[in-house]
Amino acid sequence: MNRILVVGASAAGLAAAETLRREGYDGTITLVGEEPHLPYDRPPLSKQLLSSEWDAGRLDLRAPDDLAALGLDLRLGAEAIRLELPERTVHLADGSEVRYDGLILATGVRPRRLPGEGAHVLRTLDDALTLRDRLGPGRRLVVVGAGFLGAEAAAVAWRLGARVTLLEPAPVPLAHAVGTAVGHVLSQAHRERGVDLRCGVTVTEVTEDGVRLADGEVVEADEVLVAIGSLPNTEWLDGSGLTVGDGVICDEYCEAAKNVYAAGDVARWYNPLFGTAMRIEHRTNAAEQGMAAARNLLNLQGRKAFAPVPYFWSDQYDMKIQAYGFLRGHDEVAVVDGDLAERRFLAVYRTGDRVSGVLAVGMPPRAIRQWRQAIASGADWRETVPAEASAAAEPKEAVHGGIPSHRAS
Repeated sequence: MNRILVVGASAAGLAAAETLRREGYDGTITLVGEEPHLPYDRPPLSKQLLSSEWDAGRLDLRAPDDLAALGLDLRLGAEAIRLELPERTVHLADGSEVRYDGLILATGVRPRRLPGEGAHVLRTLDDALTLRDRLGPGRRLVVVGAGFLGAEAAAVAWRLGARVTLLEPAPVPLAHAVGTAVGHVLSQAHRERGVDLRCGVTVTEVTEDGVRLADGEVVEADEVLVAIGSLPNTEWLDGSGLTVGDGVICDEYCEAAKNVYAAGDVARWYNPLFGTAMRIEHRTNAAEQGMAAARNLLNLQGRKAFAPVPYFWSDQYDMKIQAYGFLRGHDEVAVVDGDLAERRFLAVYRTGDRVSGVLAVGMPPRAIRQWRQAIASGADWRETVPAEASAAAEPKEAVHGGIPSHRAS
């Protein structure tokens, strides 16, 4: 294998390229990135960069000298537009083509948008810098979507003195992922600070004056941020022969076709630890999956299934939120330490008869560490979670009310 092409120059693509070199691969590595910037970190876009705590240079994943030491054929500002699988060739928008013996797809996602013009999204460095320049004391910001990205941006804008309206179609933000009671707790942090959080409302379009709701009301704003989720960048693969469906479909080794692997936000792979296919849009997963895809492509000591315990974090106001596992589709939630009302707690999630996730707010890292091990080992819920906490837990069908908490001794 003399030529490996990595399409996507963010966290997953860079991790793949570095791993190839670390594993001793000395052939040509071409790293193609659509953006003109050197690989940079995305989580700070909605936090430290948006708040001006960091400048743009601090987001670089590697110093220029470290990148140069990898000996890459680095092509930035180059969009991949077509894959010809039988010919093992990727065509770029500038008319050039890159042949390969091995291919790693790490093209990430792009933001969903609403009809109308003038709204911001928050995915790239340029997106964040543009929005940052428009925020400040007294500015009116409407954020459409109260998921983690929208909530983080709303918290930063509030801290900058903006008047923030946060619009969410669900009755409780994030309830589908973290549960109704935990969703209520995270929502209350916005309301306490004067953010106008409106749930159960649908935004139909962006207007010159703000946004229009389904009932015809116009919510006025100086700036609008749309944070309603993402779409995997797979259109350029249409007709390639790869199977695509909410991402590039892969097996447990992250392989999509012979010598073709995918990693990061664009990859939908079978995770044997949870027995289901998943696509994870989290920074830690991107790096870990990039490394796994590179090792499996080289196949120096046999391939290994990629079976991680997903991890994500979020910073909102004074809340540090951390979670391990696969929380979506859970059947039960139990608070096993701390107290929801104090916004300092640890909640454990059940799917079937096993511990499938844990989420902590305001807790030290050691408090959550043992639960990560329980998830990784497929621990039985009844043998792991205190009986009184389990009995008081909230079923996923619940729409109202909170979770009584159990203080671990």
